Amino acid sequence: MAFGITRQHVNEWKRRIDQGEIAFLTHYWYDERFPKAKTVTKVGCKDINKLIRWGEQYGLKKEWIHHRKEGYSHFDLLGDVEKQILEQEGLWESSRFFNNF
Repeated sequence: MAFGITRQHVNEWKRRIDQGEIAFLTHYWYDERFPKAKTVTKVGCKDINKLIRWGEQYGLKKEWIHHRKEGYSHFDLLGDVEKQILEQEGLWESSRFFNNF
C-alpha cells in the first residue's frame, strides 16, 4: 500500500519512463511481508535492456524486474539496498522520505 505521493508524482515518473530515462519514484509503503521497510523506490525505464544494465551495476537481477503490460516495468528497491543505491545515485539526501530513517 502506497502513501505520501500524488497523482502528479506518478505521472512525472511515467513521463520520464516514456522518454527512455531511468526514473525513480519513492513513497511510503507498508507490506506485512517486509515489516521493517517503510519506503519503496520504484526504478523504471521504457527500454528494458537499459533497465537491466542499470540494475546490473548494483547487483540487481533482471528476474527481479516487475514487468508491466502498460509499459512501466520497474525494480522495487527497499531496505538497505534502497539506501545504498539512492546514495550512489545522489538521491538519498534530497528525498523527503528519509529524514527520519
